[in-house]
Amino acid sequence: MNVGKTKNEGAHRAGDGRYIFDLEKLGRMDAGPGYSSANGPVIEGDRIQVGLITLKRGTGARPHSHPNEQWIYLLKGKARVSVDNQPESAASAGMLIYLPADVVHTIVALPQEDVVFFTCKDMSHGIIGKAADGTMSGPAYGPGFESD
Repeated sequence: MNVGKTKNEGAHRAGDGRYIFDLEKLGRMDAGPGYSSANGPVIEGDRIQVGLITLKRGTGARPHSHPNEQWIYLLKGKARVSVDNQPESAASAGMLIYLPADVVHTIVALPQEDVVFFTCKDMSHGIIGKAADGTMSGPAYGPGFESD
C-alpha cells in the first residue's frame, strides 16, 4: 500500500491504520478548479478515490471529461445532468449517476438548494478532469448565480 502520498493535492490517504473517516470533519479541496464549483473531502486508496462533494445551489461543472470512470450518488438536492451529448436530465437525492471514462458530462445544482453527493473514481487519474472547451474560465452558473 502506498501510504502517505496522494495523487490529488489536498486529498487524504487511507491505509496504515487509517480506515474509518469522519467526512464532515476532514479538510476540503476543490474537486474541479477552473471548470467546477465542486468542493469537499477526498480520500484515496490504492485503486479507488472517494469524495463527499458539494455543489452550491445554482452552480456546478461546465462540460468536462476525465480518463477515469466515475459514479455519483446524490445524497441531497436536485441537479441538471447531461452525459455524452444526451438531453439534460433531472437527478435528485437517492439517484445514482454513471459517467464513463473520457465522456463529456456536466452537472449543475438547481437553484433551490445545495447538492451533496458521494462519488467514486478509479485511481488511473486524479479527481480533477479537463474542461471540454480547454479553458479554465470557472464553474457553471445558473441564471442569477454568477460569480461573486
